[in-house]
Amino acid sequence: MNAIDGTDRHVRDSDNSPPPSLLTVILDTNPHAWALLSDTLPLSKAVANLLVFINAHLSFNHANQVAVIASHIQRAQWLYPTPHPPRSSSSPEENGTSTPTPPSATKYHRFAIIERELQDNLSRVISQTTAADLTSSTTTQIAGALSIALSHISRATQLSSPNDSSGISLDSTGPTLSNPTDTPTDPADGTPRARRSPLTSRILIVSVSGDLAAQYIPVMNSIFAAQRQRVPLDVLKLAGDTVFLQQAADATGGVYIAPSSPSARAGLLQYLMMGFLPDARARAALVMPGGGEVDFRAACFCHRRVVDVGFVCSVCLSIFCEPLEEGECLTCGTRLSLGAAVAAKPVVVPRPKKKKKRKVGDITGTSTPMSAGTPGP
Repeated sequence: MNAIDGTDRHVRDSDNSPPPSLLTVILDTNPHAWALLSDTLPLSKAVANLLVFINAHLSFNHANQVAVIASHIQRAQWLYPTPHPPRSSSSPEENGTSTPTPPSATKYHRFAIIERELQDNLSRVISQTTAADLTSSTTTQIAGALSIALSHISRATQLSSPNDSSGISLDSTGPTLSNPTDTPTDPADGTPRARRSPLTSRILIVSVSGDLAAQYIPVMNSIFAAQRQRVPLDVLKLAGDTVFLQQAADATGGVYIAPSSPSARAGLLQYLMMGFLPDARARAALVMPGGGEVDFRAACFCHRRVVDVGFVCSVCLSIFCEPLEEGECLTCGTRLSLGAAVAAKPVVVPRPKKKKKRKVGDITGTSTPMSAGTPGP
């Protein structure tokens, strides 16, 4: 009876339970790219498959979390959770004039909330996009979305830290429990409480844009920040060719999958479920896809060409396929002192001739004549 006694239900040992996982999805909502994919994979179908994938992630553990960010052409916008602005005293919710939508009896309440907020915020982002925005930019703000995702992961990791705030002591080594053997207690009533499990986080980028050379510096900074925080960057490349995202997945230990044909995009849900559903802890026991060769070449900033050998700015490390006009970097504006040997044609040095080996006893190049025998009497 002690095992089912209600007085011990508030004390739970979570050391053996799987740690909670935070999945941050960055959805590329570039209208130009989705217009080209409308025949094989419309945006509405992709969002429906993404919602099924999110529900599967939340079903593994009740403590799992999810966040969705839209990488649009002009900005990066939250799709879930919805950022709530501070309410005024005259808002209808505070006055009680607004009637909340009753929950559906045929759908899990958490799934319904995520679906409703994601679709409403996505519709708002698309409706707020004007014709001037479409003509001014054709790429997506993936760098801003990565910065928002990493900031959200850092904040969520601190909130879910295993150390309890009531017993934290700050020293030179960082925050630690004053007595690790003590069971943390609830500051409200002093009852024992189980320790929090560390949060495992990862980022999934659903990309359809191909031109990200202008965002090379902020994207690489985000990659290095994710590598430092040990956050894998998973990339599902549905369209376009971006070398940086493939390098990001390789540098952070993520998974990179690019469907080989347009007809393969119809299996978006299968790619999501089979390639990106396991978290970092489960991947240690699985053979993950996407282990092919990685293209470590860089794209030049002047003509967007993938080059093997180029000219590198010594200040911002931008790469160019040709010598710069007047020696001014197109990215940071630094005037570089290019020597006269840069524009000169390379001189081909002739290969040195190999010396011929001499034969034994050969001095002048001819063989030594042999003496005749002694004549007889």
